[in-house]
Amino acid sequence: MDAFSKRILSFETPPGDGHYAGAMARERRVSPPTAGSDAPTPRSGSGQPPRAGGELALIAEIRRRSAMLPAARGGELRLGIGDDCAILRPRAGEEIVITTDFTLEGRHFRRDWHPPASVGHRALARGLSDLAAMGSRPSAAFLSLALPRAMAADREWVDGFLQGLMDLAKRVRVPLAGGDTAEAPGEYALADIVLGAVPAGRALRRGGARPGDRLFCSGALGGAAAELRALAAGGTAGEELDHPQLFPEPRLELGQALRRRGLASAAIDLSDGLSTDLRHLCAASGVRAEVEADSLPLHRRLHGLERATALDLALNGGEDYELLFTAASGVRVPRQLGGVPLAEIGRMLKADPTKPTVSLVSADGSRSELVAGGWEHLQ
Repeated sequence: MDAFSKRILSFETPPGDGHYAGAMARERRVSPPTAGSDAPTPRSGSGQPPRAGGELALIAEIRRRSAMLPAARGGELRLGIGDDCAILRPRAGEEIVITTDFTLEGRHFRRDWHPPASVGHRALARGLSDLAAMGSRPSAAFLSLALPRAMAADREWVDGFLQGLMDLAKRVRVPLAGGDTAEAPGEYALADIVLGAVPAGRALRRGGARPGDRLFCSGALGGAAAELRALAAGGTAGEELDHPQLFPEPRLELGQALRRRGLASAAIDLSDGLSTDLRHLCAASGVRAEVEADSLPLHRRLHGLERATALDLALNGGEDYELLFTAASGVRVPRQLGGVPLAEIGRMLKADPTKPTVSLVSADGSRSELVAGGWEHLQ
């Protein structure tokens, strides 16, 4: 959903791809690294870095690490890596939700800005954020990875990437159920598919907002864009601050709580920027919205910036992966839920073709159209 630039990289996969959700016929000829080998001493919690040597070693390392992940809650994954397909069995009375994302080098990350653990974390976090927006819990993840030959041979980079991805997968208890590998002809590319489960007919959707509903967002806005600006300017990410750009936090528990407690009438995750994502919600619900500029919760990374700059990053920066949701006027929404702050930032109104779809209300009460200024991926 997110991107650095507004272009999409297309490429053709060369022959010799390795399907590791399937029978793993070639991989079975390669043993995972074992204790006592000449590999470097493992880092704490990371296991052995993959051996340089190409695709089969990479597949073996992915499979070894995925075997250490805890099973998803409820055990929906009946068969994971090691056969032609994964097998999932949803619980009775539940529906499966599915999301997919690309992660492209130079579009979603840069190796000189993002450490490898960040790339792995972000690749999974983006799909998990989509699940959070629908109030679902994760069931399984699939990873298809295309690496340039030199990157695949970079043991430190691959180890860091897998560690970042697996650490997040372990924390949210989502198993890696399969995927594919290939040599990329140019830059790195990754496609991930994440599956979740939600009680039948109870998923949060974009189309449930009604005139009179109030508009809320979680956490703070603009931090990911501010951190990205610092990295682009040659600065450091700042050890004293959190890292919403490098290590965004998908709001899985919050989304489930909003759905379980019946607080949200509609929801979407903020990946492309509030100005863009709110328009998606309005379009799906057939309403318009007003946003109170002074009510926006600004991330502390915006402190010290000029007001106009801070407001632009909060509205248009994207990649915050917070939840934007609406609640009926009679529903009491707490100031925080599960330790995550919730801010009321506006209201939903009846659609009117003579008025802007989204308006920004200033402190003096004046209104102006809030134009979609977030990420547009085909430009």
